[in-house]
Amino acid sequence: MADKLKAHSIIWRRLDKPGHEFARLTETETRIQLAGTAVFTHEQQPCCLAYQLEFDTDWQTLAAEVDGYVGANAVAVKIAVDRKRRWWVNDAECHETAGCIDIDLNFSPSTNLLPIRRLGLDVGGAAEVRAAWLRFPTFKLEPLEQKYSRTGEATYRYESAGGSFVSDLEVDGAGFVTYYPRFFQAETVLE
Repeated sequence: MADKLKAHSIIWRRLDKPGHEFARLTETETRIQLAGTAVFTHEQQPCCLAYQLEFDTDWQTLAAEVDGYVGANAVAVKIAVDRKRRWWVNDAECHETAGCIDIDLNFSPSTNLLPIRRLGLDVGGAAEVRAAWLRFPTFKLEPLEQKYSRTGEATYRYESAGGSFVSDLEVDGAGFVTYYPRFFQAETVLE
């Protein structure tokens, strides 16, 4: 019997610079995938980054790929995570991110949904996570301490870097951020 497919799609508009992003989340009984494409400008250069992320049914990252261009520079990043939660970037082990569960793409709001879905916080609940953060524009993978606090049915307070960055996020029923102050606003959501 084939897995029943659930899919959610979203388009964001950048608020801090010209750009848009499309993402699609697909879930079956045996796998979860998040794929998207971000098109934006960075330092007067056009950028186009496509990503494909894979997770197990507990929302733990298994693999990630980011391909595209930042200006004239090609980007090709392949990330794998083994059962011991060791992370590999283009076949080189990244010791700093050992033990991380979530991938966080620095250029995209799409990956905020990973800890939101995995943690399943009740309103008033909070949890700290340590994510493997793929920085833009260096594409270096490094750990990032984060905290998610569920402040309402569809709102979360996100903190990182020891509380030096704080933002109140609005989310939809799938967990996608629909409003990320100063950075992203959902234009279209399809559930």
